[in-house]
Amino acid sequence: MKNFFKVCFFSLLVIGLFAGFANLGVPRIEPAPPPTEEKLDLGAMTMDQFIAVGERVYKGKGTCTLCHNNLGRAPLLEKAAGVAEARMKDPKYKGEADSIESYLIESMLKPSVYVVAGFGKKGSNDAVSPMPDVSGGSIGMNEVEIAAVTAYIQDLGGAEVTVEIPSDVGEAADDEEEEQQRKPYETIEDIISEVGCGACHKIVEEEGENGPDLTDIGAERSAAEIRKSILDPNAEISDGFEADIMPQDYGVQLYAQELEILVEYLAKSK
Repeated sequence: MKNFFKVCFFSLLVIGLFAGFANLGVPRIEPAPPPTEEKLDLGAMTMDQFIAVGERVYKGKGTCTLCHNNLGRAPLLEKAAGVAEARMKDPKYKGEADSIESYLIESMLKPSVYVVAGFGKKGSNDAVSPMPDVSGGSIGMNEVEIAAVTAYIQDLGGAEVTVEIPSDVGEAADDEEEEQQRKPYETIEDIISEVGCGACHKIVEEEGENGPDLTDIGAERSAAEIRKSILDPNAEISDGFEADIMPQDYGVQLYAQELEILVEYLAKSK
């Protein structure tokens, strides 16, 4: 009987220590709401201020610099406004734009209407762009942000800024109910598609070539290491790649359960 009580005491002690470590020793991942849109007073904004908003979205929420950079992952956009008219006359062009402004907007919403040679999805003969629609998925730029980025790209290329600062978007938004959190993505395919992992990585059926191949990452990294790489991508950089390329806000973009679905999938990819 004495030994029985010793075993019970020891078991309770072990359970208590494990529970304490699980609750206090392991960092908790709390679900976070999607990034909030910048509050803008459009009625009092000058064009220079609007262009500055476009630059912030371009380098921040829009994640444009993830691919449009000197590493050659996507065409540089400094001259995009200057070559827009030539591209609209190219036989490969499949869009409906009739001005530089409408071409730039169309390129963000329907990037496959014209794919610069050498920058299409592998095997598509430059007919399909790996770039997502910036108004959907994890980027989710609204009408004002798209207009601001368009103005920024026009200004960046030294072209005339023809974009007009929207005046009615903010008023319409005031009449809407408070934005609710989106529904969680339930499958790994949804997560990969919405977050845009396939733009850079080979994963699921995506064939991105701008980031490390993740098809068998589970054979090299543990679940904890994979989770850390997603939440803090600059902590360890894979050979041949540079820091500050992968977005560092997936801890905000993804709910906790979505993050764990992704981590579990990658950890089992062997």
